[in-house]
Amino acid sequence: MRILFANWHRSVVGGAEAYVRLLLGSLPPRGHAVALLHEYEAAAGSPTLDGGADVPRWCVSALGADKAAEKVRAWRPDLVFVHGLESPALEALLIEDRPSALFTHGYYGTCGTGSKRFAFPAMRPCSRRFGAACLAIHYPRRCGGLSPATMLTDFRRQARRHALLTRYGAVITASEHMRTEMVRHGVAAGRAHSVPMPACAVAPDSRAPASRPATGRVALLGRLVPEKGGHLLVPALARASAALGRPLSLLVAGEGPERARIAALARARGVNAQFTGWLEGDALARELRAADLVAAPSAWPEPFGLVGVEAGGVGVPAVGFAVGGIPEWLRPGETGELAPADPPAEGPLADAIVRALRDPAHHQQLREGAWRFAQAHTPQRHLGALEPVLVEAARAGIRG
Repeated sequence: MRILFANWHRSVVGGAEAYVRLLLGSLPPRGHAVALLHEYEAAAGSPTLDGGADVPRWCVSALGADKAAEKVRAWRPDLVFVHGLESPALEALLIEDRPSALFTHGYYGTCGTGSKRFAFPAMRPCSRRFGAACLAIHYPRRCGGLSPATMLTDFRRQARRHALLTRYGAVITASEHMRTEMVRHGVAAGRAHSVPMPACAVAPDSRAPASRPATGRVALLGRLVPEKGGHLLVPALARASAALGRPLSLLVAGEGPERARIAALARARGVNAQFTGWLEGDALARELRAADLVAAPSAWPEPFGLVGVEAGGVGVPAVGFAVGGIPEWLRPGETGELAPADPPAEGPLADAIVRALRDPAHHQQLREGAWRFAQAHTPQRHLGALEPVLVEAARAGIRG
Protein backbone atom coordinates (compact mmCIF):
# COMPACT_ATOMS: atom_id res chain seq x y z
CA MET A 1 0.00 0.00 0.00
CA ARG A 2 1.14 3.54 -0.77
CA ILE A 3 0.60 5.72 2.32
CA LEU A 4 0.97 9.49 2.32
CA PHE A 5 1.61 10.91 5.81
CA ALA A 6 0.42 14.49 6.36
CA ASN A 7 1.69 16.52 9.31
CA TRP A 8 1.82 20.22 10.07
CA HIS A 9 5.60 20.35 10.38
CA ARG A 10 8.68 18.20 9.88
CA SER A 11 10.30 18.58 13.31
CA VAL A 12 10.10 16.01 16.09
CA VAL A 13 8.96 17.96 19.17
CA GLY A 14 7.03 15.39 21.18
CA GLY A 15 5.41 11.98 21.34
CA ALA A 16 3.11 12.53 18.34
CA GLU A 17 6.00 13.33 16.03
CA ALA A 18 8.15 10.52 17.45
CA TYR A 19 5.28 8.20 16.56
CA VAL A 20 5.08 9.46 12.97
CA ARG A 21 8.84 8.99 12.66
CA LEU A 22 8.49 5.42 13.94
CA LEU A 23 5.83 4.62 11.33
CA LEU A 24 7.77 6.20 8.49
CA GLY A 25 10.68 3.93 9.32
CA SER A 26 8.72 0.77 10.20
CA LEU A 27 6.14 0.47 7.43
CA PRO A 28 8.48 0.14 4.40
CA PRO A 29 10.04 -3.12 5.68
CA ARG A 30 6.49 -4.47 5.96
CA GLY A 31 5.88 -3.88 2.25
CA HIS A 32 4.39 -0.36 2.24
CA ALA A 33 5.62 2.68 0.34
CA VAL A 34 5.51 5.92 2.36
CA ALA A 35 5.75 9.63 1.57
CA LEU A 36 5.51 12.74 3.71
CA LEU A 37 3.67 16.03 3.20
CA HIS A 38 4.33 18.71 5.80
CA GLU A 39 3.17 22.30 6.01
CA TYR A 40 6.39 23.74 7.49
CA GLU A 41 10.07 22.84 7.35
CA ALA A 42 11.98 21.69 10.44
CA ALA A 43 13.92 24.20 12.49
CA ALA A 44 17.67 24.17 12.03
CA GLY A 45 19.26 21.36 14.05
CA SER A 46 15.91 19.80 14.97
CA PRO A 47 15.39 16.04 14.53
CA THR A 48 13.03 15.35 11.63
CA LEU A 49 10.07 13.06 11.00
CA ASP A 50 11.84 11.33 8.12
CA GLY A 51 15.11 11.08 10.03
CA GLY A 52 17.15 11.73 6.90
CA ALA A 53 15.80 8.61 5.19
CA ASP A 54 15.07 8.55 1.48
CA VAL A 55 11.35 9.30 1.83
CA PRO A 56 9.55 11.32 -0.86
CA ARG A 57 8.42 14.51 0.84
CA TRP A 58 6.92 17.86 -0.02
CA CYS A 59 6.77 21.05 2.03
CA VAL A 60 3.59 23.07 1.46
CA SER A 61 5.05 26.38 2.64
CA ALA A 62 7.89 26.02 0.12
CA LEU A 63 5.88 24.71 -2.85
CA GLY A 64 2.47 26.25 -2.30
CA ALA A 65 -0.72 24.24 -1.76
CA ASP A 66 -1.51 23.74 -5.45
CA LYS A 67 1.96 22.52 -6.36
CA ALA A 68 2.10 20.25 -3.33
CA ALA A 69 -1.30 18.80 -4.25
CA GLU A 70 0.01 18.18 -7.76
CA LYS A 71 2.97 16.26 -6.31
CA VAL A 72 0.60 14.16 -4.21
CA ARG A 73 -1.58 13.34 -7.20
CA ALA A 74 1.49 12.26 -9.17
CA TRP A 75 2.61 9.98 -6.33
CA ARG A 76 -0.87 8.32 -6.32
CA PRO A 77 -1.32 7.33 -2.65
CA ASP A 78 -3.68 4.50 -1.75
CA LEU A 79 -4.31 6.21 1.59
CA VAL A 80 -3.81 9.68 3.04
CA PHE A 81 -2.88 9.32 6.73
CA VAL A 82 -3.36 12.66 8.48
CA HIS A 83 -1.69 13.34 11.83
CA GLY A 84 -2.80 16.94 12.23
CA LEU A 85 -2.66 19.92 9.88
CA GLU A 86 -2.82 23.61 10.68
CA SER A 87 -4.90 24.37 7.58
CA PRO A 88 -8.39 22.81 7.37
CA ALA A 89 -8.50 23.87 3.71
CA LEU A 90 -5.40 21.79 2.96
CA GLU A 91 -6.84 18.89 4.95
CA ALA A 92 -10.07 19.01 2.95
CA LEU A 93 -8.10 19.15 -0.32
CA LEU A 94 -5.98 16.12 0.62
CA ILE A 95 -8.84 13.84 1.63
CA GLU A 96 -11.23 14.90 -1.13
CA ASP A 97 -11.95 11.88 -3.33
CA ARG A 98 -9.17 9.87 -1.64
CA PRO A 99 -9.25 7.10 0.96
CA SER A 100 -8.09 8.63 4.23
CA ALA A 101 -7.44 7.98 7.90
CA LEU A 102 -6.89 10.40 10.77
CA PHE A 103 -4.81 9.77 13.88
CA THR A 104 -6.05 12.17 16.56
CA HIS A 105 -3.07 13.00 18.76
CA GLY A 106 -5.15 15.60 20.59
CA TYR A 107 -8.59 17.21 20.76
CA TYR A 108 -8.65 17.82 17.03
CA GLY A 109 -12.03 19.25 16.07
CA THR A 110 -13.48 18.61 19.54
CA CYS A 111 -12.41 21.73 21.49
CA GLY A 112 -12.32 25.41 20.57
CA THR A 113 -8.73 25.79 21.78
CA GLY A 114 -7.55 22.18 21.54
CA SER A 115 -6.56 22.22 25.23
CA LYS A 116 -9.79 20.69 26.61
CA ARG A 117 -9.32 22.30 29.99
CA PHE A 118 -10.47 25.20 32.13
CA ALA A 119 -7.89 27.46 33.78
CA PHE A 120 -10.23 29.25 36.23
CA PRO A 121 -10.82 29.04 39.12
CA ALA A 122 -8.28 26.20 38.91
CA MET A 123 -6.88 24.27 35.98
CA ARG A 124 -8.95 21.15 35.41
CA PRO A 125 -10.12 18.99 32.49
CA CYS A 126 -13.21 20.01 30.51
CA SER A 127 -15.77 17.37 29.56
CA ARG A 128 -18.05 19.57 27.43
CA ARG A 129 -19.09 18.62 23.92
CA PHE A 130 -17.65 21.07 21.39
CA GLY A 131 -20.08 23.63 20.00
CA ALA A 132 -21.04 27.29 19.82
CA ALA A 133 -21.82 27.34 23.55
CA CYS A 134 -18.09 26.97 24.18
CA LEU A 135 -17.65 30.60 23.12
CA ALA A 136 -19.82 31.75 26.02
CA ILE A 137 -17.55 30.17 28.66
CA HIS A 138 -14.22 30.95 26.97
CA TYR A 139 -13.55 34.01 29.15
CA PRO A 140 -15.32 33.02 32.40
CA ARG A 141 -13.45 29.70 32.53
CA ARG A 142 -10.24 30.97 30.87
CA CYS A 143 -10.24 28.30 28.17
CA GLY A 144 -7.62 30.23 26.22
CA GLY A 145 -6.08 33.66 25.79
CA LEU A 146 -7.75 37.05 26.11
CA SER A 147 -7.70 38.09 22.45
CA PRO A 148 -11.19 37.93 20.88
CA ALA A 149 -9.63 37.65 17.42
CA THR A 150 -7.55 34.63 18.46
CA MET A 151 -10.55 33.04 20.17
CA LEU A 152 -12.67 33.30 17.01
CA THR A 153 -9.85 32.19 14.71
CA ASP A 154 -9.14 29.11 16.81
CA PHE A 155 -12.83 28.26 17.17
CA ARG A 156 -13.47 28.50 13.44
CA ARG A 157 -10.44 26.31 12.67
CA GLN A 158 -11.62 23.66 15.11
CA ALA A 159 -15.17 23.88 13.74
CA ARG A 160 -13.86 23.21 10.22
CA ARG A 161 -11.82 20.28 11.51
CA HIS A 162 -14.91 18.96 13.29
CA ALA A 163 -16.84 19.05 10.03
CA LEU A 164 -14.17 16.89 8.37
CA LEU A 165 -14.15 14.14 11.02
CA THR A 166 -16.98 12.16 9.44
CA ARG A 167 -15.27 12.12 6.03
CA TYR A 168 -12.45 9.83 7.15
CA GLY A 169 -12.56 6.11 6.50
CA ALA A 170 -10.99 5.61 9.93
CA VAL A 171 -10.34 7.82 12.94
CA ILE A 172 -7.61 6.27 15.08
CA THR A 173 -6.87 7.17 18.69
CA ALA A 174 -4.22 6.11 21.18
CA SER A 175 -6.71 5.50 24.00
CA GLU A 176 -10.27 4.38 24.61
CA HIS A 177 -10.82 7.76 26.25
CA MET A 178 -10.11 9.51 22.93
CA ARG A 179 -12.10 6.96 20.94
CA THR A 180 -15.13 7.77 23.10
CA GLU A 181 -14.47 11.48 22.53
CA MET A 182 -14.50 11.00 18.75
CA VAL A 183 -17.71 8.97 18.79
CA ARG A 184 -19.30 11.59 21.04
CA HIS A 185 -18.46 14.15 18.34
CA GLY A 186 -20.06 12.34 15.44
CA VAL A 187 -17.58 9.72 14.24
CA ALA A 188 -19.37 6.42 13.52
CA ALA A 189 -18.43 3.83 16.15
CA GLY A 190 -17.38 1.39 13.42
CA ARG A 191 -14.88 3.89 12.06
CA ALA A 192 -13.36 4.87 15.42
CA HIS A 193 -10.46 2.68 16.54
CA SER A 194 -8.35 2.72 19.70
CA VAL A 195 -4.81 1.51 18.92
CA PRO A 196 -2.57 2.33 21.92
CA MET A 197 0.77 3.83 20.96
CA PRO A 198 4.03 1.93 21.44
CA ALA A 199 7.32 3.11 22.89
CA CYS A 200 8.84 5.34 20.22
CA ALA A 201 11.82 7.14 21.71
CA VAL A 202 13.19 4.42 24.02
CA ALA A 203 13.58 0.73 23.15
CA PRO A 204 12.08 -1.52 25.87
CA ASP A 205 14.43 -3.72 27.88
CA SER A 206 14.26 -7.43 27.10
CA ARG A 207 14.43 -8.42 30.78
CA ALA A 208 12.52 -7.34 33.88
CA PRO A 209 14.32 -4.74 35.99
CA ALA A 210 16.64 -6.08 38.67
CA SER A 211 16.37 -4.71 42.18
CA ARG A 212 18.58 -1.68 42.86
CA PRO A 213 18.95 1.04 45.51
CA ALA A 214 16.66 4.05 45.21
CA THR A 215 18.10 7.15 43.57
CA GLY A 216 15.47 9.63 44.73
CA ARG A 217 15.16 10.97 41.19
CA VAL A 218 11.83 11.79 39.54
CA ALA A 219 11.81 12.50 35.79
CA LEU A 220 9.59 14.97 33.93
CA LEU A 221 9.78 14.53 30.17
CA GLY A 222 8.34 16.47 27.23
CA ARG A 223 6.96 19.90 26.45
CA LEU A 224 7.11 22.34 29.34
CA VAL A 225 3.70 24.03 29.13
CA PRO A 226 1.17 24.79 31.89
CA GLU A 227 -1.12 21.90 30.91
CA LYS A 228 1.68 19.40 31.60
CA GLY A 229 1.66 20.32 35.29
CA GLY A 230 5.33 20.92 36.06
CA HIS A 231 4.23 23.73 38.39
CA LEU A 232 2.32 21.14 40.43
CA LEU A 233 5.09 18.55 40.44
CA VAL A 234 7.75 20.73 42.07
CA PRO A 235 5.80 21.53 45.28
CA ALA A 236 4.53 17.94 45.33
CA LEU A 237 8.15 16.73 45.37
CA ALA A 238 8.96 19.09 48.25
CA ARG A 239 6.02 17.74 50.25
CA ALA A 240 6.86 14.13 49.41
CA SER A 241 10.50 14.66 50.43
CA ALA A 242 9.37 15.93 53.83
CA ALA A 243 6.99 12.99 54.28
CA LEU A 244 9.64 10.44 53.29
CA GLY A 245 12.37 12.08 55.32
CA ARG A 246 14.82 12.08 52.42
CA PRO A 247 15.48 14.39 49.49
CA LEU A 248 13.99 13.83 46.06
CA SER A 249 15.49 15.41 42.96
CA LEU A 250 13.93 16.36 39.65
CA LEU A 251 15.23 15.63 36.16
CA VAL A 252 13.57 17.74 33.46
CA ALA A 253 14.17 16.51 29.90
CA GLY A 254 12.33 18.84 27.55
CA GLU A 255 11.81 22.46 26.67
CA GLY A 256 9.04 25.02 26.66
CA PRO A 257 7.77 28.31 28.08
CA GLU A 258 7.33 26.85 31.59
CA ARG A 259 11.02 26.08 32.06
CA ALA A 260 11.80 29.33 33.91
CA ARG A 261 8.76 28.96 36.16
CA ILE A 262 9.65 25.36 37.06
CA ALA A 263 13.25 26.37 37.80
CA ALA A 264 12.12 29.26 40.01
CA LEU A 265 9.72 27.00 41.92
CA ALA A 266 12.47 24.43 42.44
CA ARG A 267 14.78 27.06 43.92
CA ALA A 268 12.02 28.43 46.15
CA ARG A 269 10.98 24.99 47.43
CA GLY A 270 14.50 23.59 47.82
CA VAL A 271 14.13 20.91 45.14
CA ASN A 272 17.33 19.98 43.32
CA ALA A 273 16.39 20.23 39.63
CA GLN A 274 18.48 19.33 36.59
CA PHE A 275 17.45 20.57 33.14
CA THR A 276 18.89 18.64 30.20
CA GLY A 277 16.82 19.95 27.29
CA TRP A 278 15.46 17.44 24.78
CA LEU A 279 16.99 13.97 24.98
CA GLU A 280 16.65 11.07 22.58
CA GLY A 281 17.75 7.48 22.15
CA ASP A 282 20.49 6.17 24.42
CA ALA A 283 20.83 9.45 26.31
CA LEU A 284 17.13 9.46 27.21
CA ALA A 285 17.17 5.76 28.14
CA ARG A 286 20.21 6.26 30.37
CA GLU A 287 18.61 9.13 32.28
CA LEU A 288 15.32 7.26 32.62
CA ARG A 289 16.98 4.14 34.04
CA ALA A 290 18.53 6.31 36.75
CA ALA A 291 15.09 7.54 37.86
CA ASP A 292 12.83 6.01 40.49
CA LEU A 293 9.69 7.47 38.91
CA VAL A 294 8.50 9.27 35.82
CA ALA A 295 5.89 11.96 36.45
CA ALA A 296 2.77 12.55 34.35
CA PRO A 297 1.28 15.51 36.28
CA SER A 298 -0.90 16.71 33.40
CA ALA A 299 -3.73 19.03 34.44
CA TRP A 300 -5.51 18.61 31.11
CA PRO A 301 -7.09 15.33 29.91
CA GLU A 302 -3.97 13.83 28.37
CA PRO A 303 -5.03 11.91 25.22
CA PHE A 304 -2.73 9.01 26.16
CA GLY A 305 0.58 9.84 27.82
CA LEU A 306 3.22 7.96 25.86
CA VAL A 307 5.90 8.81 28.43
CA GLY A 308 4.46 6.24 30.84
CA VAL A 309 4.76 3.35 28.40
CA GLU A 310 8.29 4.35 27.38
CA ALA A 311 9.45 4.68 30.98
CA GLY A 312 7.79 1.40 31.89
CA GLY A 313 9.76 -0.35 29.17
CA VAL A 314 12.97 0.35 31.09
CA GLY A 315 11.46 -0.50 34.46
CA VAL A 316 10.41 2.96 35.66
CA PRO A 317 6.89 3.28 37.15
CA ALA A 318 4.84 6.47 37.00
CA VAL A 319 2.87 8.87 39.13
CA GLY A 320 0.24 11.16 37.69
CA PHE A 321 -3.31 12.44 37.77
CA ALA A 322 -6.38 10.44 36.77
CA VAL A 323 -7.12 12.49 33.66
CA GLY A 324 -7.84 11.55 30.03
CA GLY A 325 -6.15 8.37 28.86
CA ILE A 326 -3.60 8.19 31.68
CA PRO A 327 -5.56 5.69 33.83
CA GLU A 328 -5.53 3.25 30.90
CA TRP A 329 -1.81 2.61 31.48
CA LEU A 330 -1.16 4.06 34.97
CA ARG A 331 -2.73 1.34 37.09
CA PRO A 332 -2.51 2.02 40.83
CA GLY A 333 -0.37 -0.51 42.64
CA GLU A 334 0.67 -2.15 39.36
CA THR A 335 2.45 0.31 37.03
CA GLY A 336 2.63 3.26 39.43
CA GLU A 337 0.40 5.33 41.67
CA LEU A 338 -2.48 7.56 40.59
CA ALA A 339 -3.67 10.83 42.13
CA PRO A 340 -7.28 12.11 41.96
CA ALA A 341 -7.81 15.18 39.78
CA ASP A 342 -10.75 17.21 41.05
CA PRO A 343 -8.91 19.47 40.47
CA PRO A 344 -5.29 18.35 39.93
CA ALA A 345 -3.38 19.58 42.98
CA GLU A 346 0.02 19.18 44.60
CA GLY A 347 -1.23 17.45 47.75
CA PRO A 348 -2.75 14.34 46.12
CA LEU A 349 0.25 14.13 43.78
CA ALA A 350 2.65 14.21 46.74
CA ASP A 351 0.65 11.42 48.38
CA ALA A 352 0.97 9.30 45.20
CA ILE A 353 4.75 9.85 45.15
CA VAL A 354 4.99 8.77 48.79
CA ARG A 355 2.92 5.63 48.15
CA ALA A 356 5.22 4.69 45.27
CA LEU A 357 8.50 5.27 47.11
CA ARG A 358 7.95 4.65 50.83
CA ASP A 359 8.37 0.85 50.72
CA PRO A 360 11.32 -0.44 48.64
CA ALA A 361 9.59 -3.79 48.05
CA HIS A 362 6.46 -2.06 46.74
CA HIS A 363 8.56 0.19 44.50
CA GLN A 364 10.27 -2.86 43.02
CA GLN A 365 6.86 -4.43 42.35
CA LEU A 366 5.83 -1.26 40.52
CA ARG A 367 9.03 -1.35 38.45
CA GLU A 368 8.33 -4.93 37.40
CA GLY A 369 4.64 -4.22 36.75
CA ALA A 370 5.42 -1.21 34.57
CA TRP A 371 7.90 -3.29 32.58
CA ARG A 372 5.39 -6.12 32.05
CA PHE A 373 2.70 -3.70 30.86
CA ALA A 374 5.10 -2.11 28.37
CA GLN A 375 5.82 -5.49 26.76
CA ALA A 376 2.28 -5.44 25.34
CA HIS A 377 2.95 -2.09 23.66
CA THR A 378 5.94 -2.83 21.46
CA PRO A 379 6.16 -1.32 17.96
CA GLN A 380 5.65 -4.71 16.30
CA ARG A 381 2.45 -5.40 18.23
CA HIS A 382 1.22 -1.90 17.47
CA LEU A 383 1.87 -2.27 13.75
CA GLY A 384 0.05 -5.59 13.76
CA ALA A 385 -3.04 -3.84 15.15
CA LEU A 386 -2.71 -0.69 13.02
CA GLU A 387 -2.23 -2.23 9.57
CA PRO A 388 -5.69 -3.86 9.31
CA VAL A 389 -7.30 -0.52 10.23
CA LEU A 390 -5.38 1.31 7.49
CA VAL A 391 -6.15 -1.38 4.92
CA GLU A 392 -9.85 -1.26 5.72
CA ALA A 393 -9.82 2.56 5.55
CA ALA A 394 -8.28 2.36 2.08
CA ARG A 395 -10.89 -0.18 0.98
CA ALA A 396 -13.74 1.85 2.46
CA GLY A 397 -12.58 4.86 0.47
CA ILE A 398 -12.49 2.86 -2.75
CA ARG A 399 -15.97 1.46 -2.15
CA GLY A 400 -17.23 4.95 -1.36
